[in-house]
Amino acid sequence: MSTQPSAERVPHPSYEQLAGLPAYAEQPVPVAFEDVNGHLNVRHYTGIASEGLDESLVPLGIPQNWPALGHACFSAEHHLNYLSELRTGDRMSSRVRLLGRSERAAHALVYLLDDTHQRVSYVMEEIFLHISMATRRTEPWPDDVAANLDRRIAEDAQLPWAPSVSGCLALR
Repeated sequence: MSTQPSAERVPHPSYEQLAGLPAYAEQPVPVAFEDVNGHLNVRHYTGIASEGLDESLVPLGIPQNWPALGHACFSAEHHLNYLSELRTGDRMSSRVRLLGRSERAAHALVYLLDDTHQRVSYVMEEIFLHISMATRRTEPWPDDVAANLDRRIAEDAQLPWAPSVSGCLALR
């Protein structure tokens, strides 16, 4: 298992630093997601970032149909940063950095990029849990998923920029 980064505040990575990571949930901002201010409604930032996180977990052994197989990931905590607005038609994508895991939880940063204007729009820090769908309680990660999470956490720890974490979320 990897340890978590310190809570010391560092700047968020730049668009250029994040653009090299795999892209998930790529799409334009649809008109239906616009609010009265003319930009992406606040409720959709988290949904799109969550879709990106879910997509990023598929290669680690956590498929979209995991609940049908008796497992799930449930969100436990979030910390959200809105950095720049996304407007209707702007191209957006999610990038994911895994920070650490415990026996039953994982810690991630999800970045929502404005690919049209090449800037970071939103950062979601999340703690998510492995759940048994039979008991609807936390359980240890399956061995294969734990190994894949550890591998990805180690790979992400080698990125040439430090993650900026809130300091209010921690694995237990």
